[in-house]
Amino acid sequence: MAGTYLLLVMVLLISRIPFVERVLGQDGLLQWHRKVAPWPILLIVAHVVFLTIGYAQSARSGIFKEFGTLVSTFPDMAVATAGFGIIVALGVLSIYSVRRRLRREVWWALHLFMYLALALAFAHEVVLGPSFVGHVFTQHIWSACWAAAAGLVLTYRIWIPILRSRRHRLVVDEVRPEAPGIFSIVLKGDDLHRLEVSGGQFFEWRFLVRKMWWQAHPFSISARPTPPYLRLTVKNVGDFTSALATLPVGTRVALEGPYGAFTAHAARARRVALIAGGIGVTAIHSLLEDLPKSSRPTVVCRVSMEDQLVFHNEIELLVKQRGGRLHEIVGTREEFPVERISKLVDDLKRRETFVAGPEQFVRDVVEHLKSIGVPKENIHAEVYSL
Repeated sequence: MAGTYLLLVMVLLISRIPFVERVLGQDGLLQWHRKVAPWPILLIVAHVVFLTIGYAQSARSGIFKEFGTLVSTFPDMAVATAGFGIIVALGVLSIYSVRRRLRREVWWALHLFMYLALALAFAHEVVLGPSFVGHVFTQHIWSACWAAAAGLVLTYRIWIPILRSRRHRLVVDEVRPEAPGIFSIVLKGDDLHRLEVSGGQFFEWRFLVRKMWWQAHPFSISARPTPPYLRLTVKNVGDFTSALATLPVGTRVALEGPYGAFTAHAARARRVALIAGGIGVTAIHSLLEDLPKSSRPTVVCRVSMEDQLVFHNEIELLVKQRGGRLHEIVGTREEFPVERISKLVDDLKRRETFVAGPEQFVRDVVEHLKSIGVPKENIHAEVYSL
């Protein structure tokens, strides 16, 4: 019961409930997902193993023979066993050393089978579970919990994205290079003034062309919408992103979101620091647009090579309009360790700090900020990873 309940919690964590998104943010959701994920799998495996052993001892038969008897004679056990097999397989695929060998789109597609596993397992719980047999009220309560979880997923992951995509009718208007391996996709659509998105947020984008329509990938907007246009900027890191660089003009685009708590609304202090590593500059750029003209932000952009400094002129103008300072750093992690950031921004303890970039960069910067005494609640992070 505990394992199945935790699976429902995991479903709710990924159902994109707006309130949960605002409280935890994307990174928080991922952290909780990773923390919770092993427990339901281990508990359900223990349930199957111990129950089979117990029945085998009672029947004085072998474990494998008893397992076959349970599957073949108990109602709904065959489909529940199929669901159990899917859960175990996904658990194995979730091990980091295995997961990193899979392409993101393959992993995303396989992950959808968890919904099937939950559906297959549901019936045997109500029919055979001691908490439910002969207890109609608990059956109704448990069924209502499952129905509510399914309803939230269908509403926020399917129904609302379909409605939003139909309303805005986005199409690719232009694909333009920004730097080596980095390009922007400019979209054109209807009623973008009604798109309630804040700078720093991202969408799950689905490009409706052959071989790509079934995949949804997260990319931050790299500028606030300027109706009828919306811009996202992508770094070429794999097959999917390289294919985006050749999208034909007129390609239809579906979107899911916006998501993320990496926004100016999260800032409680009047003064902020924005720190970007590599492609993290996209979220920093759009977030900067949302800051008031009196905010006096300090912006630090670090890249490995000078030609990767995208949006230099735009960011410089935005910082100037807000009375802030811009530091552009070119160098590797060894040439420019994150500890130097606190020397560039000597009042970090009094600022609300936003950090965006590759996972290792963000982790290093956040740990450094904590080590110099920046309160945890004043640190906001957005990780760009596959």
